[in-house]
Amino acid sequence: MIYAAIGLFAVAAIFGLFNLKNVIAKKEIPRGVVYSHGLFAATALVLLMIYAIQSPAHYPLVSIVLFVIAAVGGFYMLFRDLTKKTIPVGIAGLHAVLAVAGFIMLLLFAFS
Repeated sequence: MIYAAIGLFAVAAIFGLFNLKNVIAKKEIPRGVVYSHGLFAATALVLLMIYAIQSPAHYPLVSIVLFVIAAVGGFYMLFRDLTKKTIPVGIAGLHAVLAVAGFIMLLLFAFS
């Protein structure tokens, strides 16, 4: 299950890079890419939470915390996008940094 979460987070990261590029360039982000990014990331986070529930003595707590904080930022950006407001580049960058840090921590947990 943890490897499925890693794979889904990796796919979400690819969509996220495309989104970040468009936010920085101040271009419109295609809805399909936004929704795909969120769907893959949310599914991966749910799988990670299930893994944590099934293994309460040994789970990637730091990774989960970082991903949850990144998800809050993602919801904020989605709300701004849906209300046709610009997405702050700083928030998008912080979202990306938190997600990458969570992913690195997850990889360290899974492969160490």
